[in-house]
Amino acid sequence: MRPARTKVVSRAAAVERRRAWAKARRKVVFTNGVFDLLHAGHVELLEKARGLGDALIVGVNSDASVRRLGKGPERPLNRALDRARVLAALECVDLVTVFGEDTPAELVARLLPDVLVKGADYRPGQVAGREHAGRVVLLPLKPGYSTTALARKLR
Repeated sequence: MRPARTKVVSRAAAVERRRAWAKARRKVVFTNGVFDLLHAGHVELLEKARGLGDALIVGVNSDASVRRLGKGPERPLNRALDRARVLAALECVDLVTVFGEDTPAELVARLLPDVLVKGADYRPGQVAGREHAGRVVLLPLKPGYSTTALARKLR
């Protein structure tokens, strides 16, 4: 297993790695999110996403991007690089990169993943970057798990 610190990379490095995987005919899966407080629902979605291909790239919203999403004045609770490092420690995650835009559409357009995964709380037409992916898969969410609800409970 690779050390987590080696799996957190720049956008350019993620694109370069994606190209190498394409040449090796590896199916690449992409998903994204805030991942502020990692919980069992996140882990389940990430494991299922990884099961759809040979490599999983995760895009993490930057701190400024999270604030623009309107998740609440206290969010994010953890800095982007800390959130990325925690995700990178998961065996099912191959690469993590931080993006600063409001959506990952630009990142998806650069990565051109074979599979783009989001939770089933999205509709296919709402998935940013869908036109740049081989296919979009909406995975069911684990009932009862929400970072927003967890943050509310902690307050």
